[in-house]
Amino acid sequence: MKKYEQNENSCSLKLNGKVINCKINRNLTVDQLIHIIIEKNEGIITDNQSISVTTGEYTGRSPNDRYIVCDDQTHDTIAWGKMNNKFTPKDFDNIFSKMMKFIDGKELFIFDGFIGADKAIRTSIRVISDHAWQSLFVRQLFIRPDTIELLSHVPEFTILCINDFYSDPIICNTRSNVFILINISLKLVLIGGTSYAGEIKKAMFSIMNYILPPKNILPMHCSANIGSNGDTTLFFGLSGTGKTSLSADPSRSLIGDDEHGWSDNGIFNFEGGCYAKCIRLDKNKEPQIWNAIKKGTILENVIVDPHTLHPDFEDSSLTENTRAAYPLNYIHGSKSPSVGNHPNVILFLTADALGVLPPISKLTKNGAMFHFMSGYTSKLAGTERGIKEPKAVFSECFGAPFMPRSAHVYAKMLGDLIIKHNTKVYLVNTGWTMGPYGIGKRINISYSRSMVSAALDGSIDNSGYKYNELFNLYTPIQCNCVPSKILNPRNTWEDKNSYDKTANKLAQMFVDNFKKFDNVEKQISNAGPNVYNNQN
Repeated sequence: MKKYEQNENSCSLKLNGKVINCKINRNLTVDQLIHIIIEKNEGIITDNQSISVTTGEYTGRSPNDRYIVCDDQTHDTIAWGKMNNKFTPKDFDNIFSKMMKFIDGKELFIFDGFIGADKAIRTSIRVISDHAWQSLFVRQLFIRPDTIELLSHVPEFTILCINDFYSDPIICNTRSNVFILINISLKLVLIGGTSYAGEIKKAMFSIMNYILPPKNILPMHCSANIGSNGDTTLFFGLSGTGKTSLSADPSRSLIGDDEHGWSDNGIFNFEGGCYAKCIRLDKNKEPQIWNAIKKGTILENVIVDPHTLHPDFEDSSLTENTRAAYPLNYIHGSKSPSVGNHPNVILFLTADALGVLPPISKLTKNGAMFHFMSGYTSKLAGTERGIKEPKAVFSECFGAPFMPRSAHVYAKMLGDLIIKHNTKVYLVNTGWTMGPYGIGKRINISYSRSMVSAALDGSIDNSGYKYNELFNLYTPIQCNCVPSKILNPRNTWEDKNSYDKTANKLAQMFVDNFKKFDNVEKQISNAGPNVYNNQN
């Protein structure tokens, strides 16, 4: 396959030398896209003027259907395995040809934009889709060019997302009729068989995670905000751990809620919007997200009352993974441009479904590297297909599904940056307390916010720390607005013996998981839990 091309003719599309005739809607406005969405019955307007859509069978990502083309460029630079599935150039060409034939004569929507708020670093992209609502989605999520930038826009990467095209697993060598194919050499992504828009977002994130490290830029699965004094904070964590909620702090400016880069210039957002989980969204607890749901916002799989057109954020009958997609400037006081200084504080967010980790712990530099490489959390219901209840996992760099390179590459970069900029690191458990999932309950988000605030202003150091020998962590003795009992999870369990058994189980899981890493310095591996005792 030759390098693809694309002309600017509004009636034809040219990719890789193949030309098809179709109706192209190029870089439409929000109002134009909303009009088409309603006209085509792709969604409905709710009582708060947001657009409600459903994504059909797939209401979360399909990680097992994500492939990267293995060729001369990627053969030795991708960490092939469970997360990064190989795909041959021949099979990619086969699906591409079938997709081009399928969309011949159809109506398509094109969005041209950028990834990367730092103009010196950003990557130009083009997204071609067969649904107007997905074109609105990418317009709100990625960085929108101004009129002058649009005139000279040339895409470095193109995403062809055709929801209505399904692969034949037997003929196309895919696992199912859904596919997310990343061809780094051709700078082309093919997505089909699924209407879940998050696949577009995360496919490009995977590409950024591949292309930035050789440029000495660390790509990160994290949210970021900045204080009035320029102090920047990063929040690492998988979906559902609180990245969006905790970084949307009214007293600080949001840089971004999910994907960032750390360069010599500081922090920069990859995106121009937010993709917030909104199941059980509460106006009082998360006012910034609540107020961002308005005209131009897309609600994915949120049940809407057919009579009042009011979204019911409590209803999870379609999925727990209900989402709201909106531009970053819908968050009051968000940072523009969305860049920040080198971070003063990093927070690793984990949703511990076993309910045994402290709600906040201060990490040494080696402890930070251990927990970054471990990436312990729980996959929460709905985020991926088949996840019905929290499941304990270790996700390297708090984003293994999106990391094409070895965890060592990202971990070494982060470790060097932490040391260079003297950044403080904390492990924050936003998961369960008083027992595991099914017995205990989620830690109150107001407590998490208080602990985060104390970490940012340094007051968390005032009372001193108690050493947790089992987990090899330092936990604060007191924290403003947080009951002291909460700070030691063992105190919240009625059955202390049950806590001890469960805590030892998790400690052993940490140690066993870390064995997969070869040639790791002893001081890093020794910074993990001590499984030989259980003193409290």
